Amino acid sequence: MGILLLNIVSFAMPGDAYINPLAWGSGRPVDLAAWGVNQLLFEGRMRGLLALLFGAGVLLGAARAERRLRWHYARMAVLALFGLGHGYLLWNGDILLHYAILGCLLPVAWDWSAGRLVRAAIVVLTLQTLLLSLQFGAAFVFRAAAEAPGASESLVAGYRAMIASFPQPGSATVAADLAAYRGEWPDILDYHWNVRGDAPLRLLQFAGGETLGYMLLGMGLARSGMLTGQVSGRALGRMMAWGYGIGLPALAGLTAWAAATRFDPIVLMGNFLAWSIPFRVATALAHLALVLWLARRFAASTIVQRIASVGRMAFTNYLATSLVMTTLFYGYGGALFGRIGRAELYFFVAAMWAAMLIASPWWLARYGTGPLERLWRALSGRIANATQ
Repeated sequence: MGILLLNIVSFAMPGDAYINPLAWGSGRPVDLAAWGVNQLLFEGRMRGLLALLFGAGVLLGAARAERRLRWHYARMAVLALFGLGHGYLLWNGDILLHYAILGCLLPVAWDWSAGRLVRAAIVVLTLQTLLLSLQFGAAFVFRAAAEAPGASESLVAGYRAMIASFPQPGSATVAADLAAYRGEWPDILDYHWNVRGDAPLRLLQFAGGETLGYMLLGMGLARSGMLTGQVSGRALGRMMAWGYGIGLPALAGLTAWAAATRFDPIVLMGNFLAWSIPFRVATALAHLALVLWLARRFAASTIVQRIASVGRMAFTNYLATSLVMTTLFYGYGGALFGRIGRAELYFFVAAMWAAMLIASPWWLARYGTGPLERLWRALSGRIANATQ
């Protein structure tokens, strides 16, 4: 549900608008406010929590399954197939293939202690932060050299080519996205294959370390008992205080910096991919603690039970959201792509949330598990048994 707060922009607007709020739209104060709230509270946190829970699920599944290695790789193979279909046939923002690839690394850490898993997560996240920070720090140096008096033509041309690849108003990417996603499904399929075909590799390059770090962190938290209710309310309160106390002021500063530079492309990309990582992790853990506390405090409430049902059908709901939103926004359906303001997109989010909260309990009450969860399990079992 939280991921849709971010993904809705990618469903409804050119991809550059996801990072740069001026890349598409009017730049109204309400739109900039929507962007700022997401940067402060949700960007990277929702993906992080999903990856964290994915890692926890892998660990818990391994503890239950016989022939666990064969079963795990069968599950990852089926997930990869779903991801390929989702990413190329429906929506180019797929995360399933990304998780399947990185999930293949997790058996190495199955038997590690909670402490070792958390330490490994910190190492991976730190390395990702440092490597990308150096890369975007070098971009500032590159710009200074290109703008210095007497800079060579080749240096200036190289800098301009770099900046042209960053999200910004009037970019070639914005024009290409508008042309493709306002077209029919064959046009979109061709665009995904021939223009955006390297999207899974780029996602691994720029986000693989962060995603793997969250997965390891989730495994560690599952092993420690935090995700199964074995942590006191006081401990959850301390996690919230530390996480929000460290993360929110830093993220507010980074967001303000981006706005003060009038959304400078290097600042935006550096914040998005590198400098915000430690603070996103801190606030993601605080969000996790808050959700655990609320779920414990209001466990008997109808809304918590409905949200739990949505979670039990997360795979189905994730893909159903892509189907609904692409049908609404792409040219072969409602043809709303690029025609709805950023702030107004959250009416679509609210409607989809309502649909999930109504449909998920209804389905589970009758069938016990989500349709795609059942299919994933059945196909994985067939592959696992076939490879004995």
